[in-house]
Amino acid sequence: MGEQTQVKKLNKKDITKSMWIYYAGAELSNSYERLQSLVFCASMTPVLKKLYDTDEELSAALKRHLVFFNTEGIFGAIIQGIAISMEEQKANGENVTDEAITGIKTGLMGPLAGMGDAIVWAAIMPIIISIFLPFASSGSALGGIMPLILYPAITIAIAYWLIHNGYTLGKKSVVSLLHGGKMKSIIFTANVIGLTMMGALSASYVTISTPLKFGFSSGTQIVVQDILNTVAPGLLPLAAVFIIYFYLRKKGPYYNRILLTVVAVSVITSLLGIL
Repeated sequence: MGEQTQVKKLNKKDITKSMWIYYAGAELSNSYERLQSLVFCASMTPVLKKLYDTDEELSAALKRHLVFFNTEGIFGAIIQGIAISMEEQKANGENVTDEAITGIKTGLMGPLAGMGDAIVWAAIMPIIISIFLPFASSGSALGGIMPLILYPAITIAIAYWLIHNGYTLGKKSVVSLLHGGKMKSIIFTANVIGLTMMGALSASYVTISTPLKFGFSSGTQIVVQDILNTVAPGLLPLAAVFIIYFYLRKKGPYYNRILLTVVAVSVITSLLGIL
């Protein structure tokens, strides 16, 4: 009687360990040639070692996950979960090819990057900052401490949920989500929330006024800031935000250059008595 092949099965701890490795290094370990492939491969290593018995199988599996990969660091966890599920199926003799594993990663990394950027960076981050900025401006330590606690807590919870659902539900559920129009609705909603929060932050915390006054021989004075307040309160802060926005759209995210320019313009206009 032939010996029965033992089924290889991963547990929740194995999958969570992969999540922690990817979460910790997704935005740090980037190869210029293959971007996040290094940390993705590192996150898969504990799982692959448990699934494959021979050095040849393990080597081939590691090479599969050293191909180009780049997506948003939190939402990339669902791709991780799917890849782990497919590797487990392959290790158990199911008809899962190398090309299928690489293909699902390549096909999902773009759409999920868009979703992650819209939800994590354009909605969650601005909301957290807007909640605790008043604490920071009033000198409370909570303004600096709480975002450092809440942001990791929320994003770790999202990554944990995504990787385990990706592993459990597999590629079909994600593909149906992407093709069902739900992704566009989620991204649109997150963008609206994020833009609303950024607009509120700009209106509340960007403060620009002008001390310019014009006097006449009759003794009357015209205060420029009073006129601007009559036309549209907050017109100067709004103009500054849009100038920076259009620069970003036109030239790209040169943040140091923008910061130095803002400082230089502030000092010069202050010395000249313009702003």
